[in-house]
Amino acid sequence: MSQDSSVTQLMESSPEYTEDYGSAYQGDSQELLRELPDNSIDLLVTSPPFALQHQKQYGNEDQSEYNDWFMQFVPEIRRVLQPHGSLVIEIGGAFKKGYPERSTYQFELLNRLVDPDEGQLHLAQDFYWYNPAKLPNPIEWVNIRKIRVTDAVTHIWWLTPEINKESAAVDGEHPHPEADNQRVLQEYSDSHKKLLETGEYNDGERNSGWNIDSEAFANENEGSIPDNLLEGLSADNVLSRLEEVDASTLLEKLGADQPLEEMSAAELLGLLGLGGQTPNNVIEASNTASNTKYLKMCREFDDVDPHPARFPRQIPEFFIDFLTPNPPYDDWERGYLDRPIVLDIFAGSNLTGFAAEAKGRHWLAFEKEQNYVESSQFRFKSEEKIREMIEDDQSSLGDFPVVGE
Repeated sequence: MSQDSSVTQLMESSPEYTEDYGSAYQGDSQELLRELPDNSIDLLVTSPPFALQHQKQYGNEDQSEYNDWFMQFVPEIRRVLQPHGSLVIEIGGAFKKGYPERSTYQFELLNRLVDPDEGQLHLAQDFYWYNPAKLPNPIEWVNIRKIRVTDAVTHIWWLTPEINKESAAVDGEHPHPEADNQRVLQEYSDSHKKLLETGEYNDGERNSGWNIDSEAFANENEGSIPDNLLEGLSADNVLSRLEEVDASTLLEKLGADQPLEEMSAAELLGLLGLGGQTPNNVIEASNTASNTKYLKMCREFDDVDPHPARFPRQIPEFFIDFLTPNPPYDDWERGYLDRPIVLDIFAGSNLTGFAAEAKGRHWLAFEKEQNYVESSQFRFKSEEKIREMIEDDQSSLGDFPVVGE
């Protein structure tokens, strides 16, 4: 492990700006990827420009050329990922131009990504972003002719360079350390090990009576689903779950050795015998926010257009929680630096970097368009700081005229 914990040491190029845990770079992602050392990235989360019918201001490839364009990035992506690392791609679907027929470009891309001779990656699992507030689209087929329904789901591919069903730690031993995969951050529970050995499923119930959604399956501290992901999902429904416990049981259980105020939501639910909520592969997020700090700051300055294709914060937050452990990192020895490194090669407004910063992970953001890199600083800095930077001409943000001037 490197002695210098700064993520900027990985790059030859100079960053546009740097925060406590990460840095943003302007430039072609293929060129910037070549600067990174081998096996240096723990998680790459990105939302590339989609293969849409019409050219967008942020740049996107035509459907017929899209997959060839994307596959140019894959050799470098595979090189920089840790063997236990992950590539998460949020990729939208499309209709064929002029026809009420779906394009299969993203499925064709997936086939190339997992081809053993080309992409050489493995599909760990497919996820889906469901946007209940998605506008009806395409207009001609959904609104005018009414022969199709609104396309409200976007695919998310979770891929990894190495995968092995025996990559999990068993009795503290890792039989395949070179292929230690994502969920070896914690050991399997005893019931999970037995489930793997027998492979028996029966509509959610093992023949022997174990419920695969029960606390004993994966929601205990030694379970394979990370605590930080369970905590985030369980915290929202703690009060409703507590209604399932009678008052006498509640008082008895709260006599635990650990102070209540020090317990996480998952620990409290486990103490009460309710268990945490096991996540599924559907991420629901409306993505309709219109008054976020980023958008407010864009409106404060003339000629600063926000990135038009921002994915919701729930996507990078989910996968950062799921595929990297929470701090502290006193015993972290699996990565290139002193904590996990998260990368976004099509950073846009740098929501991935912002989420990683908030969660204490290292991060790197690559973005080709200069104006999007510049305005992405709005996520990290106050309005007063931005105005100070303009006045002192310390940043390319000095090109932005301030409202009222």
